Amino acid sequence: MGKAVYIAEKPSVAQEFAKALKLKTRRGDGYLESEEAIVTWCVGHLVTMSYPEVYDPALKRWSLETLPFLPREFKYEVIPAVSKQFQIVSGLLNRQDVDRIYVCTDSGREGEYIYRLVEQEAHVEGKERRRVWIDSQTEEEILRGIREAKDLSEYDNLSASAYLRAKEDYLMGINFSRLLTLKYGNSISNFLHTKYSVISVGRVMTCVLGMVVRREREIREFVKTPFYRVLSTVEVDGKTFEGEWRAVQGSRYFESFDLYKENGFKQREKAEELIAYLSQPELEPCRITAIEKKKEKKNPPLLYNLAELQNDCSKRFKISPDETLRIVQELYEKKLVTYPRTDARVLSTAVAKEISRNLNGLSKYAMAAPYLQDILQYGSHKGLEKTRYVNDKQITDHYAIIPTGQGLNALQSVSATSKHVYDCIVRRFLSIFYPPAVYQKVAITTQMKEESFFSSFKVLAEEGYLKVVGIPQKKGTEEEKSLDTTFFQTIQGLKKGTVLPVRSLEIKEGETSPPKRYNSGSMILAMENAGQLIEDEELRAQIKGSGIGTSATRAEILKKLIHIKYLALNKKTQIITPTLQGEMIFDVVDHSIKSLLNPELTASWEKGLTYVADGEITPEEYMQKLDHFIISRTNGVKNLNNQYQLRGCYEKAAGFYKK
Repeated sequence: MGKAVYIAEKPSVAQEFAKALKLKTRRGDGYLESEEAIVTWCVGHLVTMSYPEVYDPALKRWSLETLPFLPREFKYEVIPAVSKQFQIVSGLLNRQDVDRIYVCTDSGREGEYIYRLVEQEAHVEGKERRRVWIDSQTEEEILRGIREAKDLSEYDNLSASAYLRAKEDYLMGINFSRLLTLKYGNSISNFLHTKYSVISVGRVMTCVLGMVVRREREIREFVKTPFYRVLSTVEVDGKTFEGEWRAVQGSRYFESFDLYKENGFKQREKAEELIAYLSQPELEPCRITAIEKKKEKKNPPLLYNLAELQNDCSKRFKISPDETLRIVQELYEKKLVTYPRTDARVLSTAVAKEISRNLNGLSKYAMAAPYLQDILQYGSHKGLEKTRYVNDKQITDHYAIIPTGQGLNALQSVSATSKHVYDCIVRRFLSIFYPPAVYQKVAITTQMKEESFFSSFKVLAEEGYLKVVGIPQKKGTEEEKSLDTTFFQTIQGLKKGTVLPVRSLEIKEGETSPPKRYNSGSMILAMENAGQLIEDEELRAQIKGSGIGTSATRAEILKKLIHIKYLALNKKTQIITPTLQGEMIFDVVDHSIKSLLNPELTASWEKGLTYVADGEITPEEYMQKLDHFIISRTNGVKNLNNQYQLRGCYEKAAGFYKK
C-alpha cells in the first residue's frame, strides 16, 4: 500500500494534522513526511483565473468592440508569488508512491475551490481522493474527520458552485468594469479632476455600495417633524411617576387631524389647549381605570454565527468585520473555537449529545467556572437537543460558533481584543444553558375627565441568563431606569378606582429621527438579511436565507470598497458613509445597469449557487442565465447616450462634499 498525502490550506493547520495523526515526520521543503504519510499545504490560493489578454493579446487593450468577453473554456494559471509551493504540492500529489489524497482545506466552498484548482492544474489522475470535513481543529475532531472522510466526488456539486461563483465574479467584474469605464470613466475623471478613473463593478460590491448611498440620501432628504406630548406627574406615597397622554377612544381628540400618531400633537398650541382644558377650573386628581400585571420571559438569544459576532464586536469593541474574522480564525486555528465561516445559529443533534465535553473543558477557564456550577445544578445540558438551540435543518455546512473547551493555554499568546472576542463567544454559549430572564411588568391607565394617561413599569425579577451575558443598559422610560423595589411594590399594590393627586401637566417636545447610518457590523447583518429588503412576497420567500455575499466574503467586500475609496469608514465609531466618487459610481450604475444595485438580484444569484451546490440545477443552466444577463446588459449600455444627464447627478451629489 502506498502513502497518503494530507493537504491543508496553510502550514499551521498542516502541523495540527501531523500532530493529531502522531506522525514522526521529517521536514522537507514545503511538506512534512513520515514512513506512512506526507502532510503538505497551500498558502491560500495557489491558482487563479487568467486575465483576458492570456486568451488573446489584443484583449489587453480595453475596447467596446471586444465586449462582452465570454470565453467558452476558462483558463487558469499558477499565481507567480506562490509558484514554488505549487510545484512542491503538484510533485507530491503526482508521486508514484502516493495512492490516496486527503483534502483538508477549510470545510466550505472557498476551501473546496482552493484544492480543486490545485488538482486541476497539477493534472492529478488515478488517485483515491477523500474529503475531510471538520468543525474545529481539536485532535478528536481532526481524527473523526479523517476516519469519516467521504469520497471527494460527493462534494462535486459544492465544487461546481465554487467554480461558478468565481466565473460570475470574474465575468461581471471584467465586462461591466470595462464597459462602464469606457463609457463613463472620462466624465468622472473630468469632474473629479483626476488622471483616469477605472469604474470597479462587482456583483456583491456594487449592491453594497447601493445600500450605503441610498441610506445616505434618505438621511439627507429626511425632514424632521416636531411633535408635542403631554405628560402627567402623579403622586403616590410621597413619590411620583409619569403618565403619557394618548388619544384613545373616548378622548375629545380621538382620530383628530391635529395628532402626530396617537400620543402627540403636530402643534404646540393644541398641547397647551389640552392642558388648559384639564386644568379648568383647577388641576383635578386622576383615577386609575385599569391596572395590568404580568410576567415577561426573555429567552437566551441563539448562538453566534459569523455575521452576529461581527455585528456585536463592531458595537462593543469598535473593530471592523474583517478584524473580527481574522481574530475568530486565529481562535479557530488555536483550537479554541469551532469553524468561524458559518451562517448557522444553532447546533446539530450530534454535537448537542456530546456538549458536556465542551462544558467540561471550559471548567479550566476562570471566567466560566462559577457559571458551570449553575449549569450542573440546572442539568439543562442533558436535554439540549430538544431545545431551540439545536436544529439539523438549519445547518448547511457548519453549526454555530462555540468554544471547544480546548486550547486554553493558547489564550496567553493572543491579543487583549482576541481575549474579549473569545469571552463573548463563551458567554453566549454558556447563556443557552440558563433559564430565561423574568421581568415583572405593571401597566397603569389613569384618567382625568375623559382623557387617558398611560404608565408602564418594569423590574427584573429573575436575572436568568443575564447573569452570564450582563444586564443590558436600555434606554427605557424614566420609571424603568430608576425604579426601586420598594416603590415597585407600592405600584403593584395600587387598585383600580384609586384616586391619586396630579402634581403637574407638562409638554415634552420631540422630533422624528432620520434613518441611522450603517456601521460596519450592521452592514454585515444587512448583507446577511438582504432578502428581507425585497417587497415581492413570493420572491422574498424564495430567497429566504440567502443574503448577499457569504459569511466568508462579506467583510472582504466591505474592506475593498473602503480601500478603493467608494466608501469611508470612521475607525472610532465604525460608521460607514459614501465618498463623492462612490456616489458618482452609484449614479452611473443607476443609469446604466440598475439591477446591479438591487439586493434581490444579488441574493437570487446567491440562491442559484446554493441550488447548484444542492444539485437542484446544473452548472450549464446557471451559466446560460449568466451569459444572457451579461450580453443583454452590455448591449443595453452600448446604446445609451446619457453622459450629459449624469453631469447633473454628479453636481447634485458634489454639493454635499467640501471642495
